[in-house]
Amino acid sequence: MENSAQSERLPPLHESELLHAIKNPAFRRIGLMGRAGKRSVIQSLTRVAQTVNEMGLTLIMDVETANVPTLDLTEIEKVKIVERSLIGEICDLVIVVGGDGSILHAAEALAPYRVPVLGVNRGRLGFLADVNPDEVDFKLRQVLMGDYQLDYRFLLAMEIREGEQIIHADMALNDIVLHAGKSVHMIDFQMKIDGHDVYRQHSDGLIVATPTGSTAYALSGGGPIIHPSMDAICLVPMHPHTLSSRPIVVSGNSDISIRIHEDNRTQPMVSADGKQGMPLEQNQRLYIRKHPDKLTLLHPPGFDFYEACRTKLHWNVHAEEFSLDTDDDIIENE
Repeated sequence: MENSAQSERLPPLHESELLHAIKNPAFRRIGLMGRAGKRSVIQSLTRVAQTVNEMGLTLIMDVETANVPTLDLTEIEKVKIVERSLIGEICDLVIVVGGDGSILHAAEALAPYRVPVLGVNRGRLGFLADVNPDEVDFKLRQVLMGDYQLDYRFLLAMEIREGEQIIHADMALNDIVLHAGKSVHMIDFQMKIDGHDVYRQHSDGLIVATPTGSTAYALSGGGPIIHPSMDAICLVPMHPHTLSSRPIVVSGNSDISIRIHEDNRTQPMVSADGKQGMPLEQNQRLYIRKHPDKLTLLHPPGFDFYEACRTKLHWNVHAEEFSLDTDDDIIENE
């Protein structure tokens, strides 16, 4: 990660640097999206737009973001406003301002086009949106001049079927969750993986997570942290009514099917990345597998997943009194 001196806001580009940026940019058409409901998000959207403008590049914004009354784009020379569904098709790079939820929200529109996505974190953790707002100027200029890392994240596809008919289909970057909705009753369901019976389970539900989603809801449910480079799917039971049920990690190419048992007493729901749940009836099946598309994340140079875990999950926090290398220990050993 960059030191404090590097993370300070850089001065405007000199004329020679600006000409170089215009002639040889890594990206020319820069998309900008964000859930502009907070003042902090508006500030970062404005700063990104100004930086793109200073480098002489074309800024492309979706209608929902650009129409926020408090967002001032009057000084931006090259800006185009389009429907959100077109952003991925016409942009070389898309910058999303907000929390990880904002990137989850954008993933469905952007993943089919494999357009790189850079996240500016205005949320809480920021595993996906990993650029600190205080470093936007420096990090964005690094990226636009071609200094970056690409990171490909696979998604999950889900289908609710009744016989051969597809009742509902969706996709998820983080997870697909089977849950009991507003009911306090457990769900009674059976699961198969690649056609093999795995278990019949009574629980509050099941989290089916990608490596990206292993640091989200699945982590809260006691699941393992999976490095994003792994080709794996994690199955995390939610409060199972047995002491022997534990999270399972399976191949990323696995086909997972879930059937609600006939003794079930509540209405199970299925949700992809926290979106509105869909009911899963007893005569239906839930199928989950890897989606053919991937989301292409772009990181500034120096991105380190383990450092992100240390800082965002506070792995590096410890009390001095528990340190094994104290001066007192050294004196006693002498």
